[in-house]
Amino acid sequence: MRIVIAEDAVLLRVGIVRLLEAEGYEVVAAVGDAEALLASVEEHRPTLALTDVRMPPGFRDEGLQAALKIRERFPEVAVLVLSQYVEERYAVRLLSGRTRALGYLLKDRVADVDEFLDAVRRVAEGGTVLDPEVVSQLLVRQQGDPLERITARERDVLVLMAQGRSNAGIAAALVVSESAVAKHINGIFSKLDIPPADYDHRRVLAVLKFLNG
Repeated sequence: MRIVIAEDAVLLRVGIVRLLEAEGYEVVAAVGDAEALLASVEEHRPTLALTDVRMPPGFRDEGLQAALKIRERFPEVAVLVLSQYVEERYAVRLLSGRTRALGYLLKDRVADVDEFLDAVRRVAEGGTVLDPEVVSQLLVRQQGDPLERITARERDVLVLMAQGRSNAGIAAALVVSESAVAKHINGIFSKLDIPPADYDHRRVLAVLKFLNG
């Protein structure tokens, strides 16, 4: 896996580089601003681009804007966005289009090495990963409409679905059987009025129901 990293905090950038290289990944570029990120992606065409949201020169949403441009110009490149805080509007903007090979994590998640590396792997393989804190806040905000129909257990399942967990992963986290998880997921699809289609596609639609609601 070839990775481009954009992070203006030097110590964090160096730390992420060393962590990924120790795992056997090739970091082809590590830069400090959004413009350099776009140039590096164009030059190297990496498997994954990992970027902070707030980047020089304005420290507003330069990294997010770069991520959106990467999604448009280089659809084959997976994108994992890091944020210092839960910024719901950024998560919604990022997920408003194609959601394959896309992730949004809080920087604190990097401290949990196994969880961070798992997110990198899943996004690079085409999965969608959302930070649990982002999911929780969005679920609280979206108290209403079809989401009021789902049960507390279905809400737990929906949170884990949004984190990119498989049925087996959800079952392990909730200490239930995979058949029970499948039943809850089908209940979510029904209550959120998501018609039969490709199973993975329906999972993404279920998550986006509350993100864009």
